[in-house]
Amino acid sequence: MNETLSPTLILGIIIAYFAMLIGISRYTSRKADSTDFFTAGRQSRWWIIAIGMIGTSISGVTFISVPGYVNSSAMSYMQVVLGYMVGYSVIALVLLPMYYRLHLISIYGYLEQRFGPTAYRTGSAFFLLSRTVGSSLRLFLMAKVLHTFVIGPLFDIPFYVTVLVTILLIFSYTFKGGVKTIIWTDTLQTLFLISSLVLTIILVGQNMNLGIGDLIHTVSNDARSQVFFFEGGWSDPKNFFKQFAAGAFIAIVMSGLDQDIMQKILTVKTLKGAQVNIFSYSSLLVLMNLLFMALGILLFIYAAQNDVEIPVKEVTKFAEGMAATTSVPDTDLLFPTIAFHHAPAVVGILFILGITASSYASADSALTSLTTAFCIDFLGFNKNQVAEAQKTRTRHRVHLGFSGLFFLLIMVFHVAATGEVIKLVFDSASITYGPLLGLFAFGFYSKRQIADRHSLLVCLLSVVVTSAVYLYNNYLGYPIFGYKFGFELLVLNGLLTFLGLWGISKKREQN
Repeated sequence: MNETLSPTLILGIIIAYFAMLIGISRYTSRKADSTDFFTAGRQSRWWIIAIGMIGTSISGVTFISVPGYVNSSAMSYMQVVLGYMVGYSVIALVLLPMYYRLHLISIYGYLEQRFGPTAYRTGSAFFLLSRTVGSSLRLFLMAKVLHTFVIGPLFDIPFYVTVLVTILLIFSYTFKGGVKTIIWTDTLQTLFLISSLVLTIILVGQNMNLGIGDLIHTVSNDARSQVFFFEGGWSDPKNFFKQFAAGAFIAIVMSGLDQDIMQKILTVKTLKGAQVNIFSYSSLLVLMNLLFMALGILLFIYAAQNDVEIPVKEVTKFAEGMAATTSVPDTDLLFPTIAFHHAPAVVGILFILGITASSYASADSALTSLTTAFCIDFLGFNKNQVAEAQKTRTRHRVHLGFSGLFFLLIMVFHVAATGEVIKLVFDSASITYGPLLGLFAFGFYSKRQIADRHSLLVCLLSVVVTSAVYLYNNYLGYPIFGYKFGFELLVLNGLLTFLGLWGISKKREQN
Protein backbone atom coordinates (compact mmCIF):
# COMPACT_ATOMS: atom_id res chain seq x y z
CA MET A 1 0.00 0.00 0.00
CA ASN A 2 1.09 3.58 -0.64
CA GLU A 3 3.31 4.48 2.35
CA THR A 4 1.39 7.68 3.06
CA LEU A 5 -1.96 5.91 2.80
CA SER A 6 -1.91 3.55 5.76
CA PRO A 7 -4.90 1.48 6.91
CA THR A 8 -4.94 3.61 10.07
CA LEU A 9 -5.38 6.79 8.02
CA ILE A 10 -8.13 5.20 5.94
CA LEU A 11 -9.94 3.99 9.04
CA GLY A 12 -9.69 7.48 10.53
CA ILE A 13 -11.32 8.95 7.41
CA ILE A 14 -14.17 6.44 7.60
CA ILE A 15 -14.72 7.10 11.33
CA ALA A 16 -14.84 10.86 10.74
CA TYR A 17 -17.23 10.32 7.85
CA PHE A 18 -19.63 8.30 9.98
CA ALA A 19 -19.42 10.74 12.85
CA MET A 20 -20.68 13.36 10.40
CA LEU A 21 -23.56 11.13 9.23
CA ILE A 22 -24.61 10.32 12.79
CA GLY A 23 -24.53 14.02 13.62
CA ILE A 24 -26.86 14.75 10.69
CA SER A 25 -29.11 11.91 11.82
CA ARG A 26 -29.42 13.28 15.34
CA TYR A 27 -30.27 16.73 14.02
CA THR A 28 -32.85 15.66 11.41
CA SER A 29 -34.58 13.06 13.59
CA ARG A 30 -35.46 15.44 16.42
CA LYS A 31 -39.20 15.17 17.17
CA ALA A 32 -39.59 12.75 14.25
CA ASP A 33 -42.54 10.37 14.39
CA SER A 34 -43.55 7.44 12.18
CA THR A 35 -45.09 9.74 9.57
CA ASP A 36 -41.83 11.67 9.25
CA PHE A 37 -39.93 8.37 9.01
CA PHE A 38 -42.05 7.35 6.00
CA THR A 39 -42.84 10.67 4.22
CA ALA A 40 -40.67 13.48 5.71
CA GLY A 41 -43.86 15.55 5.91
CA ARG A 42 -43.97 15.78 2.08
CA GLN A 43 -42.06 19.09 2.23
CA SER A 44 -38.81 18.20 0.43
CA ARG A 45 -37.31 20.44 -2.27
CA TRP A 46 -37.05 18.72 -5.67
CA TRP A 47 -33.41 19.66 -6.28
CA ILE A 48 -32.32 18.19 -2.95
CA ILE A 49 -34.01 14.91 -3.86
CA ALA A 50 -32.51 14.93 -7.38
CA ILE A 51 -28.98 15.25 -6.00
CA GLY A 52 -29.53 12.61 -3.32
CA MET A 53 -31.00 10.14 -5.81
CA ILE A 54 -27.68 10.04 -7.69
CA GLY A 55 -26.04 8.61 -4.58
CA THR A 56 -28.87 6.10 -4.20
CA SER A 57 -28.63 4.91 -7.81
CA ILE A 58 -24.85 5.00 -8.18
CA SER A 59 -23.90 2.51 -5.52
CA GLY A 60 -20.51 1.03 -4.73
CA VAL A 61 -21.24 -1.45 -7.52
CA THR A 62 -21.23 1.36 -10.08
CA PHE A 63 -18.20 3.00 -8.46
CA ILE A 64 -16.10 -0.16 -8.73
CA SER A 65 -17.74 -2.58 -11.12
CA VAL A 66 -18.67 -0.26 -14.02
CA PRO A 67 -15.05 0.89 -14.57
CA GLY A 68 -14.00 -2.78 -14.59
CA TYR A 69 -16.86 -3.77 -16.89
CA VAL A 70 -15.45 -1.80 -19.85
CA ASN A 71 -12.60 -4.29 -20.28
CA SER A 72 -14.96 -7.09 -21.32
CA SER A 73 -17.87 -5.13 -22.81
CA ALA A 74 -16.37 -1.78 -23.86
CA MET A 75 -18.81 1.09 -23.22
CA SER A 76 -21.83 -0.93 -24.34
CA TYR A 77 -23.41 -0.29 -20.94
CA MET A 78 -24.06 3.29 -22.14
CA GLN A 79 -26.72 1.82 -24.43
CA VAL A 80 -28.56 0.67 -21.32
CA VAL A 81 -28.05 4.08 -19.67
CA LEU A 82 -29.44 5.91 -22.71
CA GLY A 83 -32.48 3.65 -22.54
CA TYR A 84 -32.95 4.90 -18.98
CA MET A 85 -34.04 8.25 -20.39
CA VAL A 86 -37.10 6.67 -22.01
CA GLY A 87 -37.93 4.83 -18.81
CA TYR A 88 -37.65 7.95 -16.66
CA SER A 89 -39.97 9.80 -19.05
CA VAL A 90 -42.57 7.09 -18.45
CA ILE A 91 -42.09 7.47 -14.71
CA ALA A 92 -42.51 11.24 -14.81
CA LEU A 93 -45.47 11.36 -17.18
CA VAL A 94 -47.37 8.17 -16.34
CA LEU A 95 -46.51 6.80 -12.90
CA LEU A 96 -45.95 9.94 -10.83
CA PRO A 97 -49.34 11.52 -11.66
CA MET A 98 -51.05 8.34 -10.48
CA TYR A 99 -48.98 8.11 -7.28
CA TYR A 100 -49.74 11.73 -6.37
CA ARG A 101 -53.43 11.37 -7.21
CA LEU A 102 -53.78 8.40 -4.85
CA HIS A 103 -51.65 10.01 -2.07
CA LEU A 104 -49.67 6.81 -1.62
CA ILE A 105 -47.06 6.11 1.05
CA SER A 106 -46.25 2.67 -0.33
CA ILE A 107 -46.61 2.71 -4.11
CA TYR A 108 -47.88 -0.88 -4.01
CA GLY A 109 -51.10 0.44 -2.54
CA TYR A 110 -52.09 1.00 -6.18
CA LEU A 111 -52.18 -2.76 -6.71
CA GLU A 112 -54.64 -3.15 -3.83
CA GLN A 113 -56.98 -0.56 -5.29
CA ARG A 114 -56.70 -2.02 -8.79
CA PHE A 115 -56.70 -5.78 -8.10
CA GLY A 116 -57.04 -6.66 -4.42
CA PRO A 117 -55.04 -7.62 -1.32
CA THR A 118 -53.20 -10.62 -2.78
CA ALA A 119 -51.76 -8.68 -5.74
CA TYR A 120 -50.95 -5.83 -3.36
CA ARG A 121 -48.88 -7.95 -1.00
CA THR A 122 -47.40 -9.95 -3.89
CA GLY A 123 -46.07 -6.76 -5.46
CA SER A 124 -44.67 -5.53 -2.18
CA ALA A 125 -43.12 -8.93 -1.43
CA PHE A 126 -41.29 -8.94 -4.76
CA PHE A 127 -39.98 -5.46 -4.02
CA LEU A 128 -38.75 -6.66 -0.63
CA LEU A 129 -37.02 -9.60 -2.30
CA SER A 130 -35.57 -7.52 -5.13
CA ARG A 131 -34.26 -4.67 -3.05
CA THR A 132 -32.90 -6.94 -0.32
CA VAL A 133 -30.91 -9.02 -2.82
CA GLY A 134 -29.74 -6.02 -4.86
CA SER A 135 -28.71 -3.95 -1.86
CA SER A 136 -26.95 -6.89 -0.27
CA LEU A 137 -24.93 -7.38 -3.45
CA ARG A 138 -23.95 -3.72 -3.43
CA LEU A 139 -22.95 -3.82 0.23
CA PHE A 140 -21.05 -7.06 -0.35
CA LEU A 141 -18.78 -5.36 -2.86
CA MET A 142 -18.12 -2.41 -0.56
CA ALA A 143 -17.40 -4.69 2.40
CA LYS A 144 -15.11 -6.81 0.21
CA VAL A 145 -13.00 -3.79 -0.72
CA LEU A 146 -13.02 -2.38 2.81
CA HIS A 147 -11.92 -5.72 4.25
CA THR A 148 -9.26 -6.44 1.61
CA PHE A 149 -7.53 -3.07 1.79
CA VAL A 150 -8.29 -1.66 5.23
CA ILE A 151 -9.86 -3.76 7.99
CA GLY A 152 -8.09 -7.02 7.14
CA PRO A 153 -4.54 -5.61 7.04
CA LEU A 154 -5.13 -3.40 10.07
CA PHE A 155 -6.87 -5.77 12.47
CA ASP A 156 -6.51 -9.27 10.99
CA ILE A 157 -10.18 -10.09 11.61
CA PRO A 158 -12.59 -12.33 9.66
CA PHE A 159 -14.69 -10.93 6.81
CA TYR A 160 -17.94 -11.39 8.72
CA VAL A 161 -16.79 -8.92 11.41
CA THR A 162 -16.21 -6.26 8.75
CA VAL A 163 -19.69 -6.90 7.36
CA LEU A 164 -21.30 -6.77 10.80
CA VAL A 165 -19.66 -3.45 11.68
CA THR A 166 -20.63 -2.00 8.29
CA ILE A 167 -24.31 -2.85 8.76
CA LEU A 168 -24.42 -1.67 12.37
CA LEU A 169 -23.08 1.72 11.26
CA ILE A 170 -25.88 2.06 8.71
CA PHE A 171 -28.47 1.04 11.30
CA SER A 172 -27.11 3.59 13.77
CA TYR A 173 -27.99 6.63 11.67
CA THR A 174 -31.15 5.44 9.90
CA PHE A 175 -33.31 3.69 12.51
CA LYS A 176 -34.81 6.85 14.00
CA GLY A 177 -35.16 9.54 11.32
CA GLY A 178 -35.85 7.29 8.32
CA VAL A 179 -36.41 9.06 5.00
CA LYS A 180 -36.29 12.45 6.73
CA THR A 181 -32.64 11.73 7.58
CA ILE A 182 -31.84 9.88 4.35
CA ILE A 183 -32.77 12.86 2.16
CA TRP A 184 -29.98 14.93 3.69
CA THR A 185 -27.35 12.24 4.23
CA ASP A 186 -27.76 11.02 0.64
CA THR A 187 -27.41 14.55 -0.73
CA LEU A 188 -24.18 15.06 1.18
CA GLN A 189 -22.88 11.66 0.16
CA THR A 190 -23.70 12.35 -3.50
CA LEU A 191 -21.60 15.52 -3.40
CA PHE A 192 -18.68 13.46 -2.02
CA LEU A 193 -19.25 10.88 -4.75
CA ILE A 194 -19.28 13.37 -7.64
CA SER A 195 -16.25 15.23 -6.29
CA SER A 196 -14.23 12.05 -5.82
CA LEU A 197 -15.07 10.79 -9.34
CA VAL A 198 -14.14 14.01 -11.15
CA LEU A 199 -10.99 14.61 -9.11
CA THR A 200 -9.86 10.99 -9.54
CA ILE A 201 -10.13 11.28 -13.34
CA ILE A 202 -8.12 14.51 -13.28
CA LEU A 203 -5.44 13.13 -10.95
CA VAL A 204 -5.03 9.85 -12.84
CA GLY A 205 -4.73 11.89 -16.01
CA GLN A 206 -2.09 14.13 -14.47
CA ASN A 207 -0.14 11.07 -13.35
CA MET A 208 -0.17 9.97 -17.01
CA ASN A 209 0.84 13.50 -18.12
CA LEU A 210 -2.54 14.08 -19.75
CA GLY A 211 -4.45 17.34 -19.69
CA ILE A 212 -8.25 17.55 -20.06
CA GLY A 213 -8.07 17.60 -23.86
CA ASP A 214 -5.58 14.73 -23.88
CA LEU A 215 -7.84 12.73 -21.56
CA ILE A 216 -10.79 13.10 -23.91
CA HIS A 217 -8.64 12.16 -26.92
CA THR A 218 -7.10 9.14 -25.15
CA VAL A 219 -10.42 7.74 -24.00
CA SER A 220 -12.27 8.33 -27.28
CA ASN A 221 -9.52 6.66 -29.34
CA ASP A 222 -9.29 3.54 -27.17
CA ALA A 223 -10.92 0.40 -28.61
CA ARG A 224 -12.94 0.04 -25.39
CA SER A 225 -14.70 3.36 -26.01
CA GLN A 226 -17.14 1.79 -28.48
CA VAL A 227 -20.67 2.57 -27.33
CA PHE A 228 -23.01 1.31 -30.03
CA PHE A 229 -23.16 -2.32 -31.20
CA PHE A 230 -25.31 -3.14 -34.21
CA GLU A 231 -23.28 -5.67 -36.20
CA GLY A 232 -23.64 -8.72 -33.94
CA GLY A 233 -27.37 -9.16 -34.53
CA TRP A 234 -29.86 -10.47 -31.99
CA SER A 235 -27.49 -13.18 -30.74
CA ASP A 236 -25.09 -10.50 -29.43
CA PRO A 237 -25.74 -9.65 -25.75
CA LYS A 238 -24.38 -6.15 -26.47
CA ASN A 239 -26.83 -5.49 -29.35
CA PHE A 240 -28.01 -1.86 -29.22
CA PHE A 241 -31.74 -2.53 -29.56
CA LYS A 242 -31.67 -5.21 -26.86
CA GLN A 243 -29.74 -3.07 -24.41
CA PHE A 244 -31.60 0.18 -25.12
CA ALA A 245 -34.98 -1.48 -24.61
CA ALA A 246 -33.68 -3.26 -21.51
CA GLY A 247 -32.47 0.08 -20.12
CA ALA A 248 -35.91 1.64 -20.54
CA PHE A 249 -37.61 -1.21 -18.69
CA ILE A 250 -34.88 -1.39 -16.04
CA ALA A 251 -35.44 2.31 -15.25
CA ILE A 252 -39.20 1.81 -15.02
CA VAL A 253 -39.02 -1.14 -12.64
CA MET A 254 -35.88 -0.31 -10.63
CA SER A 255 -36.98 3.29 -10.10
CA GLY A 256 -40.63 3.83 -10.99
CA LEU A 257 -41.86 0.58 -9.42
CA ASP A 258 -39.32 0.66 -6.59
CA GLN A 259 -40.39 1.93 -3.17
CA ASP A 260 -36.84 3.03 -2.39
CA ILE A 261 -36.61 5.62 -5.16
CA MET A 262 -40.27 6.62 -5.18
CA GLN A 263 -40.46 7.10 -1.43
CA LYS A 264 -37.99 9.98 -1.62
CA ILE A 265 -39.57 11.53 -4.73
CA LEU A 266 -43.02 11.45 -3.13
CA THR A 267 -41.73 13.64 -0.31
CA VAL A 268 -41.65 16.52 -2.85
CA LYS A 269 -44.67 18.74 -2.20
CA THR A 270 -46.01 19.02 -5.77
CA LEU A 271 -46.27 16.75 -8.80
CA LYS A 272 -44.59 19.34 -11.02
CA GLY A 273 -41.62 19.53 -8.67
CA ALA A 274 -41.35 15.74 -8.64
CA GLN A 275 -41.39 15.62 -12.46
CA VAL A 276 -38.68 18.28 -12.74
CA ASN A 277 -36.70 16.21 -10.24
CA ILE A 278 -36.95 13.09 -12.43
CA PHE A 279 -35.80 14.80 -15.63
CA SER A 280 -32.93 16.58 -13.87
CA TYR A 281 -31.80 13.45 -12.09
CA SER A 282 -31.93 11.24 -15.21
CA SER A 283 -29.79 13.68 -17.21
CA LEU A 284 -27.17 13.82 -14.48
CA LEU A 285 -27.22 10.03 -14.19
CA VAL A 286 -26.25 9.65 -17.87
CA LEU A 287 -23.30 12.00 -17.40
CA MET A 288 -22.14 10.20 -14.25
CA ASN A 289 -22.17 6.78 -15.90
CA LEU A 290 -20.24 8.16 -18.88
CA LEU A 291 -17.58 9.48 -16.51
CA PHE A 292 -17.35 6.14 -14.70
CA MET A 293 -16.74 4.29 -17.95
CA ALA A 294 -14.19 6.86 -19.07
CA LEU A 295 -12.43 6.34 -15.75
CA GLY A 296 -12.46 2.58 -16.38
CA ILE A 297 -10.68 3.00 -19.72
CA LEU A 298 -8.10 5.29 -18.10
CA LEU A 299 -7.46 2.75 -15.34
CA PHE A 300 -6.79 -0.07 -17.81
CA ILE A 301 -4.46 2.17 -19.84
CA TYR A 302 -2.71 3.21 -16.63
CA ALA A 303 -2.36 -0.44 -15.59
CA ALA A 304 -0.80 -1.38 -18.95
CA GLN A 305 1.66 1.54 -18.86
CA ASN A 306 2.76 0.88 -15.28
CA ASP A 307 2.82 -2.95 -15.32
CA VAL A 308 -0.03 -3.19 -12.81
CA GLU A 309 -1.25 -6.77 -12.56
CA ILE A 310 -5.03 -7.11 -12.65
CA PRO A 311 -6.20 -9.25 -9.69
CA VAL A 312 -7.54 -12.71 -10.57
CA LYS A 313 -10.09 -15.09 -9.08
CA GLU A 314 -11.12 -18.69 -9.58
CA VAL A 315 -14.53 -19.24 -11.15
CA THR A 316 -16.46 -22.21 -12.44
CA LYS A 317 -17.93 -21.80 -15.91
CA PHE A 318 -20.36 -24.00 -17.81
CA ALA A 319 -20.28 -24.50 -21.56
CA GLU A 320 -22.58 -26.97 -23.28
CA GLY A 321 -23.26 -28.73 -20.02
CA MET A 322 -19.59 -29.11 -18.99
CA ALA A 323 -18.10 -27.41 -15.92
CA ALA A 324 -14.55 -26.08 -15.77
CA THR A 325 -12.71 -24.01 -13.15
CA THR A 326 -10.43 -21.29 -14.44
CA SER A 327 -8.67 -18.11 -13.38
CA VAL A 328 -10.21 -14.89 -14.69
CA PRO A 329 -9.42 -11.21 -14.13
CA ASP A 330 -11.19 -9.77 -11.08
CA THR A 331 -11.76 -6.37 -12.67
CA ASP A 332 -13.89 -5.25 -9.71
CA LEU A 333 -10.62 -4.92 -7.76
CA LEU A 334 -8.61 -3.01 -10.39
CA PHE A 335 -9.72 0.44 -9.23
CA PRO A 336 -8.93 -0.11 -5.53
CA THR A 337 -5.64 -1.87 -6.43
CA ILE A 338 -4.45 1.18 -8.38
CA ALA A 339 -5.85 3.64 -5.85
CA PHE A 340 -4.15 2.02 -2.86
CA HIS A 341 -0.94 0.62 -4.32
CA HIS A 342 0.08 2.53 -7.45
CA ALA A 343 -1.43 6.02 -7.57
CA PRO A 344 -0.69 9.07 -5.41
CA ALA A 345 -2.12 8.90 -1.89
CA VAL A 346 -4.77 11.51 -2.64
CA VAL A 347 -6.32 9.15 -5.20
CA GLY A 348 -6.67 6.50 -2.50
CA ILE A 349 -8.30 9.01 -0.16
CA LEU A 350 -10.74 10.06 -2.88
CA PHE A 351 -11.49 6.41 -3.59
CA ILE A 352 -12.35 5.77 0.07
CA LEU A 353 -14.64 8.79 0.16
CA GLY A 354 -16.28 7.81 -3.12
CA ILE A 355 -16.83 4.13 -2.34
CA THR A 356 -18.07 4.91 1.17
CA ALA A 357 -20.44 7.62 -0.04
CA SER A 358 -21.84 5.56 -2.92
CA SER A 359 -22.23 2.35 -0.93
CA TYR A 360 -23.85 3.85 2.13
CA ALA A 361 -26.09 6.25 0.20
CA SER A 362 -27.56 3.22 -1.56
CA ALA A 363 -27.73 0.91 1.44
CA ASP A 364 -29.18 3.36 3.97
CA SER A 365 -31.92 4.32 1.54
CA ALA A 366 -32.72 0.68 0.84
CA LEU A 367 -32.94 -0.20 4.52
CA THR A 368 -35.39 2.64 5.11
CA SER A 369 -37.59 1.74 2.13
CA LEU A 370 -37.67 -1.95 3.09
CA THR A 371 -38.81 -1.00 6.59
CA THR A 372 -41.46 1.29 5.11
CA ALA A 373 -42.83 -1.31 2.70
CA PHE A 374 -43.05 -4.01 5.36
CA CYS A 375 -44.65 -1.73 7.97
CA ILE A 376 -47.19 -0.21 5.57
CA ASP A 377 -47.98 -3.18 3.31
CA PHE A 378 -47.82 -6.07 5.75
CA LEU A 379 -48.32 -4.55 9.20
CA GLY A 380 -50.90 -1.95 8.10
CA PHE A 381 -49.35 1.07 9.82
CA ASN A 382 -51.46 3.41 7.70
CA LYS A 383 -54.69 1.53 8.49
CA ASN A 384 -54.45 0.25 12.04
CA GLN A 385 -55.04 2.56 14.95
CA VAL A 386 -51.89 1.81 16.96
CA ALA A 387 -50.23 4.03 19.54
CA GLU A 388 -47.16 5.93 18.31
CA ALA A 389 -44.92 4.28 20.91
CA GLN A 390 -45.96 0.81 19.73
CA LYS A 391 -45.38 1.78 16.08
CA THR A 392 -41.90 3.03 16.93
CA ARG A 393 -40.95 -0.18 18.76
CA THR A 394 -42.24 -2.33 15.92
CA ARG A 395 -40.52 -0.21 13.30
CA HIS A 396 -37.19 -0.51 15.11
CA ARG A 397 -37.54 -4.30 15.22
CA VAL A 398 -38.34 -4.45 11.50
CA HIS A 399 -35.38 -2.18 10.75
CA LEU A 400 -33.10 -4.43 12.78
CA GLY A 401 -34.53 -7.53 11.12
CA PHE A 402 -33.70 -6.31 7.62
CA SER A 403 -30.22 -5.36 8.83
CA GLY A 404 -29.72 -8.95 9.95
CA LEU A 405 -31.00 -10.24 6.60
CA PHE A 406 -28.46 -8.04 4.81
CA PHE A 407 -25.73 -9.65 6.88
CA LEU A 408 -26.80 -13.20 6.04
CA LEU A 409 -27.10 -12.54 2.31
CA ILE A 410 -23.71 -10.82 2.12
CA MET A 411 -22.09 -13.88 3.68
CA VAL A 412 -23.81 -16.07 1.07
CA PHE A 413 -22.53 -13.84 -1.75
CA HIS A 414 -19.06 -13.95 -0.24
CA VAL A 415 -19.03 -17.70 -0.83
CA ALA A 416 -21.00 -17.93 -4.07
CA ALA A 417 -20.67 -14.71 -6.13
CA THR A 418 -18.68 -14.81 -9.40
CA GLY A 419 -18.38 -12.32 -12.25
CA GLU A 420 -18.77 -8.54 -12.22
CA VAL A 421 -21.17 -7.55 -9.46
CA ILE A 422 -22.84 -4.99 -11.75
CA LYS A 423 -23.97 -7.88 -13.96
CA LEU A 424 -25.16 -9.91 -10.96
CA VAL A 425 -27.27 -6.94 -9.78
CA PHE A 426 -29.05 -6.65 -13.13
CA ASP A 427 -29.40 -10.41 -13.54
CA SER A 428 -31.12 -10.67 -10.15
CA ALA A 429 -33.29 -7.64 -10.97
CA SER A 430 -34.41 -9.26 -14.23
CA ILE A 431 -35.77 -12.20 -12.27
CA THR A 432 -37.19 -10.51 -9.18
CA TYR A 433 -38.55 -7.23 -10.63
CA GLY A 434 -40.30 -8.87 -13.60
CA PRO A 435 -43.57 -9.62 -11.76
CA LEU A 436 -43.80 -5.96 -10.70
CA LEU A 437 -43.48 -4.90 -14.33
CA GLY A 438 -46.23 -7.33 -15.34
CA LEU A 439 -48.58 -6.34 -12.51
CA PHE A 440 -48.34 -2.59 -13.08
CA ALA A 441 -48.45 -2.92 -16.88
CA PHE A 442 -51.60 -5.03 -16.71
CA GLY A 443 -53.17 -2.56 -14.31
CA PHE A 444 -52.45 0.39 -16.59
CA TYR A 445 -53.08 -1.09 -20.02
CA SER A 446 -55.97 -3.46 -19.40
CA LYS A 447 -59.39 -2.80 -17.94
CA ARG A 448 -59.93 -6.45 -17.10
CA GLN A 449 -60.28 -7.67 -13.51
CA ILE A 450 -58.12 -10.58 -12.37
CA ALA A 451 -58.95 -13.40 -9.96
CA ASP A 452 -56.86 -11.79 -7.26
CA ARG A 453 -56.31 -14.96 -5.22
CA HIS A 454 -54.31 -16.47 -8.13
CA SER A 455 -52.01 -13.49 -8.73
CA LEU A 456 -49.23 -14.82 -6.49
CA LEU A 457 -49.17 -18.13 -8.37
CA VAL A 458 -48.90 -16.33 -11.73
CA CYS A 459 -45.96 -14.26 -10.50
CA LEU A 460 -44.17 -17.28 -9.05
CA LEU A 461 -44.59 -19.27 -12.27
CA SER A 462 -43.19 -16.35 -14.26
CA VAL A 463 -40.12 -16.25 -12.01
CA VAL A 464 -39.61 -20.02 -12.32
CA VAL A 465 -39.75 -19.94 -16.13
CA THR A 466 -37.49 -16.88 -16.35
CA SER A 467 -34.98 -18.44 -13.93
CA ALA A 468 -34.91 -21.60 -16.05
CA VAL A 469 -34.20 -19.55 -19.18
CA TYR A 470 -31.44 -17.66 -17.36
CA LEU A 471 -29.76 -20.84 -16.12
CA TYR A 472 -30.09 -22.54 -19.52
CA ASN A 473 -28.52 -19.53 -21.27
CA ASN A 474 -25.83 -18.52 -18.81
CA TYR A 475 -24.75 -21.56 -16.86
CA LEU A 476 -25.37 -24.42 -19.26
CA GLY A 477 -24.29 -22.22 -22.15
CA TYR A 478 -27.13 -23.05 -24.54
CA PRO A 479 -28.88 -20.38 -26.65
CA ILE A 480 -32.63 -20.66 -27.27
CA PHE A 481 -33.28 -20.77 -31.03
CA GLY A 482 -29.94 -19.02 -31.47
CA TYR A 483 -30.87 -16.25 -29.02
CA LYS A 484 -29.12 -15.54 -25.73
CA PHE A 485 -30.87 -13.24 -23.26
CA GLY A 486 -29.08 -10.35 -21.60
CA PHE A 487 -30.60 -7.60 -19.47
CA GLU A 488 -33.78 -7.86 -21.58
CA LEU A 489 -34.66 -11.00 -19.62
CA LEU A 490 -36.62 -8.53 -17.48
CA VAL A 491 -38.96 -7.85 -20.42
CA LEU A 492 -39.61 -11.58 -20.89
CA ASN A 493 -40.40 -11.92 -17.20
CA GLY A 494 -42.83 -9.00 -17.27
CA LEU A 495 -44.49 -10.32 -20.43
CA LEU A 496 -45.00 -13.78 -18.91
CA THR A 497 -46.59 -12.18 -15.84
CA PHE A 498 -48.83 -10.00 -18.04
CA LEU A 499 -50.00 -13.02 -20.07
CA GLY A 500 -50.59 -15.04 -16.90
CA LEU A 501 -52.71 -12.26 -15.42
CA TRP A 502 -54.69 -12.10 -18.66
CA GLY A 503 -55.33 -15.82 -18.30
CA ILE A 504 -56.88 -15.38 -14.84
CA SER A 505 -58.88 -12.26 -15.77
CA LYS A 506 -62.28 -11.39 -17.12
CA LYS A 507 -64.00 -8.27 -18.34
CA ARG A 508 -65.17 -5.95 -15.62
CA GLU A 509 -68.85 -6.12 -14.95
CA GLN A 510 -70.70 -2.95 -15.90
CA ASN A 511 -72.49 -1.23 -13.03
